[in-house]
Amino acid sequence: MKIKDITDFLESIAPLEYQESYDNCGLIVGEKEAPVKKALITLDVTEAVIDEAIAEKCQLVIAHHPIVFGGLKKLNGKNYVERTVIKAIKNNIVIYAIHTNYDNVMDGVNAKICERLGLVDCEILLPKKQLLKKLYTFIPLEQYANVAQAVFEAGAGNIGNYSEASFSAPGMGTFKGNAASNPAIGKKGVLESVEEVKFETIFPAIIERKVIEALIKAHPYEEVAYDIVALDNYYSRVGSGMVGNLKKPVDELTFLKAAKKQLQTGCIRYTPLRQKEVKRVAVCGGAGRFLLNNAIAAGADVFVTADFKYHDFFDAEGKIVVADVGHFESEQFTKHLLIEKISEKFPTFASLMSKINTNPINYL
Repeated sequence: MKIKDITDFLESIAPLEYQESYDNCGLIVGEKEAPVKKALITLDVTEAVIDEAIAEKCQLVIAHHPIVFGGLKKLNGKNYVERTVIKAIKNNIVIYAIHTNYDNVMDGVNAKICERLGLVDCEILLPKKQLLKKLYTFIPLEQYANVAQAVFEAGAGNIGNYSEASFSAPGMGTFKGNAASNPAIGKKGVLESVEEVKFETIFPAIIERKVIEALIKAHPYEEVAYDIVALDNYYSRVGSGMVGNLKKPVDELTFLKAAKKQLQTGCIRYTPLRQKEVKRVAVCGGAGRFLLNNAIAAGADVFVTADFKYHDFFDAEGKIVVADVGHFESEQFTKHLLIEKISEKFPTFASLMSKINTNPINYL
């Protein structure tokens, strides 16, 4: 196998287009064409992790957090970032990061937190906009089913829990080919009228090329007429945080104690309890302060996240219980998720979970 076999798969489940603007996901160190036999999965990349990769004979390190966020102007080993990168390069170890793009997908980091907390009926807390497009095209009546199916198979027509969603309307199409044309219907130089179906469907913008290629390949016309329109709709499967429900309501302390155990955290910092049952829970791996109002608006009783500052806790205003479980603790099970996904796709590929605890915070 090559590095790109693994990274292409990772980018199919967490497209790089879904990362936040400040982020640096993807291939950080190394080449896609390099061979790989074994990968080490970690939350952070440190010198100790690279040493572990060397000892385990791993050619690839897959991390949640990018080792390089900003630009590196020098590589002289003055800090741990530079030393880690230098050591990886010297030992031909590739470093790949799957960060906010994995936070922002339906089956990603936050879904794993929801699973650990026993939440059901989960959905994205703050869906992103401007990630969807709509296709309009015109298909001869007799070929409508084949062309539409080809477009669906390319990934179009999915809305939430529904697939092959579209709208169609009959009409009359006209065209006249010039001397250089080769019309599939009628003759060149003659104005033709054909019963057609106007077909429209929705698709994620990142698969536009694939959808158009499928349309053109399946369509009988020499020149296929179609329109692509960018939509401002929210995309329910991509965005920040998640919210779900407990199977059975519990009191607040019972929930917090269970969360501490399930997320294996040394402590939970939380706002004053509201003396209400916990039914609905919002989550955000890592720093989630920016989603506080969304969690309240979603009707969550508790917001499980990390990195709240002192004054941020006041903003809960008794409307919700904020449970800060720690940054590392909220995201640590991303390693388990990546192992599961990679093993499912490549059952014979060796992927190891790092034994290094990269959490820089300790508790007494």
